[in-house]
Amino acid sequence: MTRLKGRHFLTLKDFTSEEIQYLLDLAAKLKAKKKNGEPMDVLRGKNVALIFEKTSTRTRCAFEVAAHDLGMGTTYLEPSSSQIGKKESIRDTARVLGRMYEGIEYRGFGQEIVEELAKYAGVPVWNGLTNEYHPTQMLADFLTIQEHLGSLKGKKLAYVGDARYNMGNSYMIACAKMGLHFVACAPKKYFPNEALIKECEAFAKISGATLTFTEDIMEGTKGADVVCTDVWVSMGEPDSVWAERIHDLMPYQVNKKVMENAGSQAIFLHCLPSFHDLGTTIGREISAKFGISEMEVTDEVFESEQSKVFDEAENRMHTIKAVIAATLRDMEI
Repeated sequence: MTRLKGRHFLTLKDFTSEEIQYLLDLAAKLKAKKKNGEPMDVLRGKNVALIFEKTSTRTRCAFEVAAHDLGMGTTYLEPSSSQIGKKESIRDTARVLGRMYEGIEYRGFGQEIVEELAKYAGVPVWNGLTNEYHPTQMLADFLTIQEHLGSLKGKKLAYVGDARYNMGNSYMIACAKMGLHFVACAPKKYFPNEALIKECEAFAKISGATLTFTEDIMEGTKGADVVCTDVWVSMGEPDSVWAERIHDLMPYQVNKKVMENAGSQAIFLHCLPSFHDLGTTIGREISAKFGISEMEVTDEVFESEQSKVFDEAENRMHTIKAVIAATLRDMEI
């Protein structure tokens, strides 16, 4: 039996392929139980703290519903209601919360913050997103791939757009760990950093994965089983970068031509939110300024049969539930 009780969940680099598969299988089991109306409150009486220095719809809802289903209480700490790093150091915050809660989630900025929380908390700490990594999103995405394509190993995943930050980094790690063929389709300056590539090459040697980096979107997406992308400007970045990103990345928009190049078997994933129409304030502002109505993905692809973005969004909750459950008690599949 795989045992993860007491472990932190900070980056998939810390987990073996067997442990990652265990979490995916546990998530699938917990998802089936929820669909069948079976109670899962195996952690009743326990509590978790949710620290959000960057707000989020999906991550907050996923953690709160997952914890509630497991019988747990939650305390949501948004930027205005937490003194972390302001009046109280990260180390002291960790030691206080670790006395009151059985687990702590952190969503925010540098990876060093969640690492420091984990060092001092004395309870499991879960990374809900940092600038560098987004491991819970990877579990959701890989569960979605497994559900729609039947397996993971040997599949080709093409990540299109800005591959330097948490999503590009995390896809590369997850693919290297689980034996998928990872392709980054981006201008060269948007490739992941060399140090992380070297780490992932070592993982890939074990799993049989391959890592490819190309500036040619058609070459990179040809025959891909999964095509995925993300917004071009991340939270916390200045508005001034929009012009540069739109100029550099518009040739890497996921559109019908790209999906046809991948093939009818391909699915499209996006962690959301997505600028695929003018249904948002930011989208309308960008449209007025730059004269575009769609950015990283066209509405045609987003709303197509190949798009599995809402299955993916739902799976955030099921996979986060698996992470919470597995790190707070031994769970059998």
